Amino acid sequence: MWVRFSIPIFHRRINKRTPGTFQTRVITQGVIPSLHVSYKSSKIKQYFKENRALRTETTINNTYDFRLGRSLENLPDLRAIGFAANCRLLEVETISQDCSLAEEVFEKVTRPQRVDGRQVSGLRFDDPRVIALLQTLCGFLLLPDGFSNSSMRQWMAQLIGIPVDQYPSGRMSYDLRRLRLHGLISRIPQTHRYQITEMGSRIAFFFTKIHSRIFRPGLSQLFNGCPKAPNRTINGAINKLDQAIGALFQQAEFASCET
Repeated sequence: MWVRFSIPIFHRRINKRTPGTFQTRVITQGVIPSLHVSYKSSKIKQYFKENRALRTETTINNTYDFRLGRSLENLPDLRAIGFAANCRLLEVETISQDCSLAEEVFEKVTRPQRVDGRQVSGLRFDDPRVIALLQTLCGFLLLPDGFSNSSMRQWMAQLIGIPVDQYPSGRMSYDLRRLRLHGLISRIPQTHRYQITEMGSRIAFFFTKIHSRIFRPGLSQLFNGCPKAPNRTINGAINKLDQAIGALFQQAEFASCET
């Protein structure tokens, strides 16, 4: 699987003139899982060292990829660049695996609130537009330098499945306002760009995980209209429960007739 992670992890912008291959390779089949991210001549690799511990390492093969010379005096700066790249990757992975929410936080986000005297609508969990907003926040491209109204509109239109002109800037501004007042994003000072907060990262990962791993596969198992749904254990269990309740009703009817 190939994923474009290079920009946020290495904190460098990429344009058409930037040399190199910028893609991420995740190997999971038939081997110990490993993650490879390339940027110009440099790369970051993550794997299980001797199948015991997770090892994350950044290799800088050309110092000029980061506008530094090859002299030893630049070694501390190169070490800082590699360490920062490791930290960005590990931080997002940590949040994605530890994104549980307290019930109070869940209710605060999903219900209408009054923030600083202003009314803000809730981010309803059953709203496809809200799920698309949170999926967009999970994107790695939004992490390093923040994002703007126009850049987020592009992502939103793709996730919702509509042309960009059908998702106007005013609607995007309304959604950004909701996210900001609920504390999921904050405005970068003296700019028109936004960045995701730690709370926003946790909520975005939690909501999207529940939606993709529980709601969608769970509901697909409940109805006979989806016969090809994998591992339909929920459907089988509910059918057994229905049969048991039906048998209980029949026993109750027979008992009333005998009396």
